[in-house]
Amino acid sequence: MPSTPETILPPLVECAVDTERHVAAAGWDQAPRLFAIARNAGLLAREPALAAQLGAAAADGLSTIEQEGLAPTSSLESMLGRLAWPPEVDGVALAVERLVVPPDAENDLPTDAENAAEALAAHPDRQDVRLLVAVLRDGASVCLLRQRAHDADDKVAIGQDIAPGLVEALRATLTA
Repeated sequence: MPSTPETILPPLVECAVDTERHVAAAGWDQAPRLFAIARNAGLLAREPALAAQLGAAAADGLSTIEQEGLAPTSSLESMLGRLAWPPEVDGVALAVERLVVPPDAENDLPTDAENAAEALAAHPDRQDVRLLVAVLRDGASVCLLRQRAHDADDKVAIGQDIAPGLVEALRATLTA
């Protein structure tokens, strides 16, 4: 959803859209990407050298800082369970690719995880999607969903309840 003078997005949604487009620019088949979210005013107060990078960004806006060097993991839940953020971090965003199949595709899956994953990946109705979920300490959240089959900035779905489990897992990383 392009931002125009007539369209004013809440800061979290604007930040999430910008971050999702940044991730999308690198193409598909990416590992999960994790971002800290910070308010621009706080960033500038702590790091005045960032003024040139932030340019004319609104002081009450939000920026993401990618957490590079994220260790590869076979369990996203386990990785999120070990995360904690300092108070200077106002929120967190995670971009992750997933395979989605119709509910009935799960009826006759093999019982072991490896064969089940292979069966789902070979399913003719599978859809490759990328989720970007962003949450703030104050409880605000937004989810974005991009489908590989409809890979365009104006085809990204935006909603509150697209990935409720991931929203809650990210919120948990922000609690003391």
